[in-house]
Formats: sequence, structure tokens, C-alpha cells
Amino acid sequence: MVFSSLFFIYFFLALNLLIYSRMRDIKSKNIVMLVFSLIFYSWGGPQYLLLLVSMTFVSYIMALCIHTYREHEKLFLVIECVIMLGLLGVFKYAGFMLGSFKALTGIPEIIPEIALPIGISFYTFQLLSYVVDVYRKEVLPQKKFWLLLLYASLFHQCIAGPIVRYKDVEHDISNRIVLQKEVDRGIKRFCIGLAKKAILANGCAVVADTFLITSDAAALAKIPAMGIWLGVFCFALQIYLDFSAYSDMAIGMGLMVGFHYKENFNYPYLANSVTDFWRRWHISLSTFFRDYVYIPLGGSRCSKSRLVFNLFVVWFLTGMWHGASWNYILWGLYFFVFLVLEKNFLLEKFKTLPGIVSHLYALVVIYFGWILFKFEDFNCLGTALKGMFGLNGNGFSGLQVGLTFRNNIFFLIFAVLAVTPIFAIIRRGVIKWYKQRNAVPYLVYGYEIVAPVAMLILSTMALVGNSYNPFLYFQF
Repeated sequence: MVFSSLFFIYFFLALNLLIYSRMRDIKSKNIVMLVFSLIFYSWGGPQYLLLLVSMTFVSYIMALCIHTYREHEKLFLVIECVIMLGLLGVFKYAGFMLGSFKALTGIPEIIPEIALPIGISFYTFQLLSYVVDVYRKEVLPQKKFWLLLLYASLFHQCIAGPIVRYKDVEHDISNRIVLQKEVDRGIKRFCIGLAKKAILANGCAVVADTFLITSDAAALAKIPAMGIWLGVFCFALQIYLDFSAYSDMAIGMGLMVGFHYKENFNYPYLANSVTDFWRRWHISLSTFFRDYVYIPLGGSRCSKSRLVFNLFVVWFLTGMWHGASWNYILWGLYFFVFLVLEKNFLLEKFKTLPGIVSHLYALVVIYFGWILFKFEDFNCLGTALKGMFGLNGNGFSGLQVGLTFRNNIFFLIFAVLAVTPIFAIIRRGVIKWYKQRNAVPYLVYGYEIVAPVAMLILSTMALVGNSYNPFLYFQF
């Protein structure tokens, strides 16, 4: 079940909100949220619900042991890390590692197929952060197991993030109050996310998939250079609109029931460096690696050689987290190289240059990074890179490329505007104009009532009969 399905919107979410609104005390509300969350998770694979519950129980016990037996706290923390990361490694990376070993040695003869439990990368990191924060004495352990299970399984963010830390929702779990103004904000945010996904991200995906053939190098070799450039451009739009849409919808649903999740994106394509990009992109993952890996390793307060090592570890793990494939590791190390260059001299150099130079540099680096991210098959990756420069013998353009571009030109312009804060800037400007004249901005208020309804209707129309509707980050 995905947020952008008609069944979820008009049945599951609507029923959840209806029953939730009838509950009068926080315990009843939490029970409703837990039941719906467990049903939601079971929908994608009921056999893995036991895994989620078991991992949560391990974290529950380890946190209590750390708090109670401080003299053995490191032992319990190690046990937590070994179990959590061990299970993640078995389910997510065992097949990949065995396959790589077989390619080198020829053994084992048969590689077992291990299905990836949905959302395991996200809820594993959430549970780890909870136990580490108890170890650091930043939070007290949750004494009620079912409330910790609620935190780990909340259907708003369990499947594809953002990675929510326990300390950020600890108060909301036991003391939240639902305010009407926050419900209104939540509905608006949900509708914005739904439109970004159903209309913009899915539309960009159609164009991207037309030219970026990820499983057939021979077919990809027939795509003209401009087709590949257009395909990567649309994929860059798609992955931002897709993932940020999921975060928008999660944040919006949280507000509807009194949970406050932190922002996960801050217009990353406005970045003026790779460093700046990773402060803006998937913020919950970036801050997780910063706080639980980079800083414990020594951060930047160390020698240059140690700094390089710390960055290497973080970006190797960042690549691995995204998928059990060498292209993701290559993608992580690709950014590692540019981050090292920036910390050593590029950022200082950019201070002496016009801002547009650093911004264009960041966009170029990010653009080619998405090529590495897109292609798991290295034959297809090499074919795509050669094809971008006309080295596959198919020229630079073609009838299909030109026709596709012309047919989608206005859609792509709107998609580009959607990855910028232009609409928020216009809204603030209009409100300021009204206030300078001591007038009530009825036009803005009317728009904010009508717009969510319009986006919901348009999104519903886009989803009817649409067979392509997955969230990209479900696979991680």
C-alpha cells in the first residue's frame, strides 16, 4: 500500500482519521495508530511483521538494560548494534556479498534469494538511534513496549522515512494535542505531496524511463545523446519530486494527528556546493550519519588524513545504505571525492567567484551523480555515459527525442519551478503587499482553501488507471 493509491487516500487514511477523531484520550488514540500502523505494514508483507516486532523488542530490552545497568552499558550497546546491523546485513546485503564472492571465486554455486523486508533500512536506523540516545542519556527509555512499537511502526514514516528520532517525537507520543490549525496545515501539506507524486514525479518518470533503459545495454545504445541527457534530467526531477513528496505526505499526516516530523528536504537543487546539497537532501539520513558515525569517528576536528578516512567511511556506508549494488557504493564514493576536494580548497576558492559558478558546479556534479545512481548494471552505465557524448554512433538527436521534448515542454517547466521555492516566495510577496496596505489577503486565504481541494482532485484524476505509481525509496 502506498500513500499515492486511491485505496489508501479514500479508505485507509480516511478511516484512520475518522476513528482517531472519535477517541477521547491519548491511550486510545495511540492504540488506534498502532493498530492501523501494523495493518499498514502487514499489507506489504505480513511475514515480516514479526521481524519488525522482534527488532523493536530487542531495542526495547537493550535500552532498559543500558539505563538500569550503567556499568555494562557498552556491552548492551554492542549487542544492540550487532543484532540490528546483523539482521539488516543478512536481509539486505547477504545476496549481494555472496554474488560478489561468487564472481571472484565461483562459489557458492547457488545463491539463496532473500527478500528485502519493506522499510527495514528506515526502522533499523530509527531503533539504533533510540538506543544510542538512551546510552548517551539524551532520552529516557520507553517503559511500555507497545509505545516503542508505535514509534517504530508509525505508518506515516515507517516504510520510506523520513528517519524520525525518538527524542523528536517522545513528547508527541504521550502528550500530543491536535490543533485545528495544524490539521489544516497537514491536509494542505499532504495534498501538495500527493500532487508532486501523482502528477509531477510520475510524469517525469514516464519521460525518464522512455530514454533510460536500465536492463538492456543494446537497446540503450540506440538512444541518441540528447535522449539520454533528457532522460537523466527527468530522472533528477523525478527522484526529488518523488521522495520529497513522500516526506511531504508523511509530515502532513503527522500534523493531522498531532505528530511533528522534521523537514527532510530544503530545495537541494539550489545548493552551491556538494556540501550544501547534502545539508538539503534527505536531511534525516545525512544527520543520522553525521551524529552516529561521522562525529563519533572524530568528525573534522582531527588531522587531514583522519578527516579523509572519516568521510570515506561515511560515504561508503551512505552508498551501501541505498542499495545492495556496486553502483550505489560508487555513487557514495563519487560524492566523497568532491566533499574531500571542497573541504581542502574548493569551498575557499568559490568564495572568490560569482555565486552562479559554484551553483552550476554543484548542479553538474549532482546531475552526473544521478547517472551512477540510476544504473545498477555497469554495462548499461557505461553505455549511457558513452551515449551522452555520441560515442554509441546514434548521433545527438532524433525524431522521438524532439517530439517528446516538445510535447512535455510546459510540464517540464512547471516541474523545474516545483523544485524551487518560487511559489512560496510569491505567496509571501502577495501577503506582504496586502499588509503594507493594511488589507486582509483574502485572495491568499481563498487560494489556500481551494488549492488543496484542486490538487486532490487533479491527483485523483492522474491516479485513476495509472499502473505506474511506485515510490522510488520503497526499494531501500
